[in-house]
Amino acid sequence: MRSEPEGRSHPVDVDPITSGVRRALLRTSDDVRIEAIYQPGRGTRAGRETGRTPAIVVAHGFTGSADRPAVRRAAAAFAAHAAVVTFSFRGHGRSGGRSTVGDREVLDLAAAVEWARALGHHRVATVGFSMGGSVALRHAALYSAARGGRTEARTDAVASVSAPARWYYRGTPQMRRVHWVISRPLGRAVGRYGLRTRIQRREWDPVPLSPVEAVPLIAPTPLLIVHGDRDRYFPLDHPRSLAAAGPAELWLEPGMGHAENAAPGPLLERLADWLADRAARSDGS
Repeated sequence: MRSEPEGRSHPVDVDPITSGVRRALLRTSDDVRIEAIYQPGRGTRAGRETGRTPAIVVAHGFTGSADRPAVRRAAAAFAAHAAVVTFSFRGHGRSGGRSTVGDREVLDLAAAVEWARALGHHRVATVGFSMGGSVALRHAALYSAARGGRTEARTDAVASVSAPARWYYRGTPQMRRVHWVISRPLGRAVGRYGLRTRIQRREWDPVPLSPVEAVPLIAPTPLLIVHGDRDRYFPLDHPRSLAAAGPAELWLEPGMGHAENAAPGPLLERLADWLADRAARSDGS
């Protein structure tokens, strides 16, 4: 599996819904179809001056999808500050393909960012949770202007919530269960029929850039690392390692567990405010 950016992605089908909300089927640069949802921001200039309204693209965690309640709750909170694009990673929800658990998912996020820009948003921020957080970090690095990334796929600000710093971590019971689901035939069957997640059988080859290796490549794009001090998947050395690897803000949230399911409403509001503010102030470099 290659993790480097490929050619341009594009929407293959768009279904307008009431109140400006749209569902679309996006095609990634490696020809995987990805379901996505767009909603204009409440209380913003979305729909009147879309180009001045930032968009926030939300990358969910492993076994999530665009329609999961926790993702819809986050999208609703973010919509008070910006337009919002949610989508389902490959192998999740109604998207095609199989999950590569953080490798080629950067192409899914790139397709969603391109769609937000195609809808007229000149400033786009990304936020990812757990696996989506690692994808958001790698996407910001691989598509950065400093690395010659495509302008339409680049993010103007990025936040990573509850993400791992390194691959193959098995230091908690929860992550040992995740690795069983990913690596064993019976585990993948549980993933498919119990968790509604279709998982690629092949191992990574080559191993993709790790999140902590991606962080130094993100600057000058604003970066925020968020982690709960009661996260049962990844202990606090993960966010601290990420924040130490490059210019980044670090929020350690007291009492918070793991990812979008555990993110309290006030944190989502602060996240949305940070993302919209940093994206709006971006100089596009």
